[in-house]
Amino acid sequence: MMKLTWLGHSCFILESYGFRALLDPFRDVPGFPDVHTEADAVYCSHGHFDHAYTDEVTLTSGKVNPFTVVEVDTFHDNQGGALRGRNTVRCFSSEGVTVVHLGDLGHQLTKEQLEKIGPCDVLLLPVGGTYTVDKTEAKAVADAVNPRVVVPMHFCEEGRGLEILTSREDFLAQYPVDRIRRYPANELELRPDMTRQAAVLKLP
Repeated sequence: MMKLTWLGHSCFILESYGFRALLDPFRDVPGFPDVHTEADAVYCSHGHFDHAYTDEVTLTSGKVNPFTVVEVDTFHDNQGGALRGRNTVRCFSSEGVTVVHLGDLGHQLTKEQLEKIGPCDVLLLPVGGTYTVDKTEAKAVADAVNPRVVVPMHFCEEGRGLEILTSREDFLAQYPVDRIRRYPANELELRPDMTRQAAVLKLP
């Protein structure tokens, strides 16, 4: 069974068949230790310090990567990259589950981008605004992608995260209470038959 572990901010570990894929490792994010871990592969959506800190990541080798990875070119802002450059959305598929990490998406997805992303089970969605889509824009992105599970990321909560960002709860307020599921840990087991939900992982 595929496993998702949130390390804070926009950083996750995806595990499938013993293979660990690390997504968007960070440094200097208030309230979280810099990412220091082992992984079989590292994927960074763009080159900023809070998404591409690989100095303390130890790469292991020898395992076959079970993930089919689709990359979709997007932007870090709503002005075609003029403010903050490009951003890569990645879709990871294994064990009958597709996880989409949006990185620092700064705009609504086009029809062509949505077609490249395709069916999505779990959407890792920035919701804090300023550097990415804000809460309302994020909800529109989620509605367009139409995943089974939405996992908010890239926000500030309880003094943890970049202070200029809004909170996860601001985003979640747009969902019916019965669609929100709060988990006791920062981990989530991913299955193809998961119920539709906004998944709230515990702050690591």
